[in-house]
Amino acid sequence: MIFPLLEVSVVVLVAAYLGYWRLNARRRQAETWESLMAKLRPDWSARELSDQFLWKEGLTSTPEDTWTRMHGPHGLWAMYQNARVMLEMADFAGRNCENVDRVLIATLRSDAMQIRLCVLMALAQYAFTQASEGVRVNAFRAASMYTGMAARMTQLLQESAAVMVPDFVAAM
Repeated sequence: MIFPLLEVSVVVLVAAYLGYWRLNARRRQAETWESLMAKLRPDWSARELSDQFLWKEGLTSTPEDTWTRMHGPHGLWAMYQNARVMLEMADFAGRNCENVDRVLIATLRSDAMQIRLCVLMALAQYAFTQASEGVRVNAFRAASMYTGMAARMTQLLQESAAVMVPDFVAAM
């Protein structure tokens, strides 16, 4: 009696997962550059973390400075979410744009996953030790990778959707 019920439950769960997967695939196919750009966090900017900003201001950044500039865990979470969106943008360019640099796409994918992992580690450390040295170092690493990824994403947009570059730069 229990095995048929278990089999039906497994089939229903698999069918639900496949339906969810298909719905997400359709949603991804319906996306545009504008819809992806709208997903970026407008309430937080990494502009002060970038090397170009610091170079123009004649500054260097330490992990403590970076932690302060990114507004602590708020900035980490914004980087986490924006890295996901930039990953979606890279995937979109890979699917829909001809003559796109595949190495750049692969680099952006790798960057996004590393940033997300680094941010999760920093947030987990922050949950247990608040703003310790290890948290600030992980946040500094994530911010460095994030600004590099934003520069590479700008390069991809220049090649694939040049009209979106000003909006992307303003959002970053």
